[in-house]
Amino acid sequence: MLLDASTSQLVLVDYQERLMPAIFEGAAVLARARLLAQVARRLQVPVWGTEQNPSRLGANDAALRALCQQTLAKMHFGAVEEGLGEWLRPPPKAPAGNARSLPRHLQKPQQATPARGSIVIAGCEAHVCLLQTALDLIEDEFEVWVVTDACSSRTERNRDAAFDRLAGAGAELVTTEMVAFEWLRSCEHPAFKELLPLLKEGGAPGA
Repeated sequence: MLLDASTSQLVLVDYQERLMPAIFEGAAVLARARLLAQVARRLQVPVWGTEQNPSRLGANDAALRALCQQTLAKMHFGAVEEGLGEWLRPPPKAPAGNARSLPRHLQKPQQATPARGSIVIAGCEAHVCLLQTALDLIEDEFEVWVVTDACSSRTERNRDAAFDRLAGAGAELVTTEMVAFEWLRSCEHPAFKELLPLLKEGGAPGA
């Protein structure tokens, strides 16, 4: 099973200015999160951010925040409890006009919003906010893809324990390049030549 850009959404969890200096390999992890967001925006994949207790931990990295359509401020560690699920799965549109004014056979069927049930997720800390958000999304029957090289914790042990638990719960563990090239699918994709230099840099810090 490969990722499809048309059915994907990207969630970036808590890359906050006061948290990232304490994160293992934090600069590289943040750079790959920015790369993911850039690729997603170019391929019209919705990008959402979250911030844990921003009054204490600060806002997300400014460049990353600018690439997100919306950023959810939260106090729960898991963002689903604060309404992320409603962003990812919006309610169907109500019928326009007075449906009773026409016979049923003349009423136009409402167009269903295209399903984007594949959630590509990355963030910090992997064993706390990322883990709890991802597990709740799995419970809500989303397909969850965790971008391992764009996730971290203060320690490697906690990060790796989170990956083990997520894999056991049914999440797919992927890398930034896996996601990007699966969204592109072909070197003939119109965005391939534009994105290739970014992918070759690999989300290098400062890129």
